[in-house]
Amino acid sequence: MQFSAYQESRRGARKSNQDRIACIFSRDALLMLVADGMGGHLHGDIAAQIAKRFITEAFRREANPLLTDPRAFLRMALIGAHGAIRQGAHDDGLPEVPRTTCVACVVQDNAACWAHVGDSRLYHVREGVILAQTKDHTLAQRLFERGRIREEAVAEHPQRNQIFNCLGSRGLPQVDLSETTRLNAGDTLILCSDGLWGPLSAKIICSAVEKMGIMQAAPALLDEAERCAGRECDNLSVVAMTWDGHSRAAAV
Repeated sequence: MQFSAYQESRRGARKSNQDRIACIFSRDALLMLVADGMGGHLHGDIAAQIAKRFITEAFRREANPLLTDPRAFLRMALIGAHGAIRQGAHDDGLPEVPRTTCVACVVQDNAACWAHVGDSRLYHVREGVILAQTKDHTLAQRLFERGRIREEAVAEHPQRNQIFNCLGSRGLPQVDLSETTRLNAGDTLILCSDGLWGPLSAKIICSAVEKMGIMQAAPALLDEAERCAGRECDNLSVVAMTWDGHSRAAAV
């Protein structure tokens, strides 16, 4: 594998950072992850940390050096992380089960697949065009899908933060899985929390990546999101990868 990757998480204007990120790889497989601990529940950072640890440990265990079935891995890893969060809350005697959103992506065999729960997003970008984007599990997204509001209104809608699907919830979460998607050289995958995509449109994010490349665009986008959100700036995180081809070397 040959790729370029950038990852960074910032506290924003919050007192602490409840986001967790990961970008790890074996010889022939890559895992990227963003988990956004939900601030409306106690210990969102704990939920995000458990999700990150569970999923990355499962990847290290099973990517030898490839995953047998990446889509099945992602589904079971997210469901397993959900169970680990609930079990951890029970073992530690927490008064409330912490919760987190999560988006994760696996790249191997020159292809990618991804899964998400909640409103942490993935964009698949080719030559400045968004080929695929995850759908947020929020009430605002439901309103858009039913034609009640315009797409550009989702990011600022008062129900944008009302998430109906997450890890740590009482019921089993719905894990949305992509199809396996072939990657071309130059394709970029962007995983981010709502602290980044909330203040910035998808068009702005993708245009910056196309013009500057991820190594310059990603930190610039974090700067711009912080500037736009000001005192209301949430934790903001990004893991971005540009695919270069199918050779052995990897650059992160």
